[in-house]
Amino acid sequence: MTSIFEANGKQTACTIIEAGPNVVTQVKSESTDGYNAIQVAFGDKKEKHATKAETNHFAKAQTSPKRFVKEFRNPDVQKALGETITVEIFAEGEKVDVVGTSKGKGFQGVVKRHGFSGVGEATHGQHDRSRAPGSVGGSSYPSRVFKGMRMAGQTGNERVKVKGLKVLKVFPDKNYILVSGSVPGHNGSIVLIQK
Repeated sequence: MTSIFEANGKQTACTIIEAGPNVVTQVKSESTDGYNAIQVAFGDKKEKHATKAETNHFAKAQTSPKRFVKEFRNPDVQKALGETITVEIFAEGEKVDVVGTSKGKGFQGVVKRHGFSGVGEATHGQHDRSRAPGSVGGSSYPSRVFKGMRMAGQTGNERVKVKGLKVLKVFPDKNYILVSGSVPGHNGSIVLIQK
């Protein structure tokens, strides 16, 4: 993340995303595939690391093998096979949604995972219990722990969508897009930008 100063002098936190160039590697239609979609690929891959099937698939679009492929159903823009999609489809000031995989934080307790406050005070016989979850189930009734009880466990490493991020700047020459706020994932991770 970084920050910029807008025209009114307000400092805004933002994230720089490299969004392209993305190559259209397949165009699906209702008549041949049963639905309309375009397949978009991003990130170069060495030919020696690509399978023969991948090499031939990308050769139809007259491009080198790519690392990431994503299909978009019922696209707003009509593109032909081999065409390039760049950041120029975004305009400054419009709102976008960013989807990505959040940072994995491993096995975490209830204080970090769910925001529990813990026991609080260290008196009344508390010993190493300040971050414990406390009581979780009933006694004779219901004699079980309800499903969905918030407990310790794996945190992060899940699909997250951040909605309503404002496009602050677009740099067509470098294929960079500057969006307000933070996006899910670590530095260098792959995200999906939706209009």
